[in-house]
Amino acid sequence: MVKKASGINYKEMLFLQALGRSKICRIYIRFALRQHIWPFENMSSIEINKDTYLKWYEWMLLMRRFEEKAGQLYGQQKIRGFCHLYIGQEAVLAGAMSVIRQEDSMITAYRDHAHALAKGVTSNAVMAELYGKVTGCSKGKGGSMHMFSKEKHFYGGHGIVGGQIPLGAGIAFAEQFKGTDNVNITYMGDGAVRQGALNETFNMASLWKLPVIFVCENNGYAMGTSVARTTIQTDIYKLGLPYGIPSSPVDGMDPVAVHNAMDEAVQRARRGEGPTFLEMRTYRYKGHSMSDPQKYRTKEELESYKAKDPIEIIKQTIEREGYADEKWFEDIAAKIKAEVDESVKFSEESPWPDPSELYTDVYVQKDYPYIRD
Repeated sequence: MVKKASGINYKEMLFLQALGRSKICRIYIRFALRQHIWPFENMSSIEINKDTYLKWYEWMLLMRRFEEKAGQLYGQQKIRGFCHLYIGQEAVLAGAMSVIRQEDSMITAYRDHAHALAKGVTSNAVMAELYGKVTGCSKGKGGSMHMFSKEKHFYGGHGIVGGQIPLGAGIAFAEQFKGTDNVNITYMGDGAVRQGALNETFNMASLWKLPVIFVCENNGYAMGTSVARTTIQTDIYKLGLPYGIPSSPVDGMDPVAVHNAMDEAVQRARRGEGPTFLEMRTYRYKGHSMSDPQKYRTKEELESYKAKDPIEIIKQTIEREGYADEKWFEDIAAKIKAEVDESVKFSEESPWPDPSELYTDVYVQKDYPYIRD
């Protein structure tokens, strides 16, 4: 019988016992334990059932249709500034949302529209923010890159590459200090992992066993340069290993794989066992931003990833398992179209911020004396 190792839960212990009779498996298990790599991608304490698949499909389709509309409106100059679309990466969020609770927090970089939607910010509030209207979730002051909702525990939307990484650890520290079992998910792109702040944060989060899950959404190209051309360590998840952080790669195009990996990480964090680092290997179907000519990749590569479209894969599973009929798909499509169309109407009709808003939300202190001349 395999003895229970430190940091291994009962579910994992049973798995080890089942494999322990094989010499090669015992060798692998010892290696995995030393390297903090967990071979438990098919295990989850939260059941994946019919309702899970139906929610995944609806969540991902809303993200996709919302982003498609945002891209269209950007082309019409209804949305100004920078705009980074999430199209293709929806499974990363869908698999997480079937695991975490509303009280759990999230922070990310500037490809953030879908993250805000996933955390429950309304389509109206996200679209109005893209328009720069006062009814937006950041009162029209943040725009595309700075979505925010304290009520939904969504803390941005950050324009500085990697700037959200230490902030996510800080949020996790606050939860630990208050004695809750809430967790924080800190998302970053593959370009952000070259920032020095990541190493400082990993060290502190591991030392203090902070309840944070670091998620690298590795879509392969950062702003427009491949991972292979920018780092000696192309297996990004291995960056967490020197800090004693359980780290592993995950198929970011598959909500099931994301769900299982996130569930394991969240349960560890809730038990007080510290952070996890997950490299979600995903792909964006659009450019880094709306101005990206995308000359760094081939059409053949793009099409190969479109064949793995998570929305279509989940739809096929729903059809194969008989979870829903064609009318259900039609109804969901119509519901989401109506929601996105309403968000555009709402934004068009919403007012611009008053010029006096330049002097609000700068400091917590309402009467701070050094804002105006």
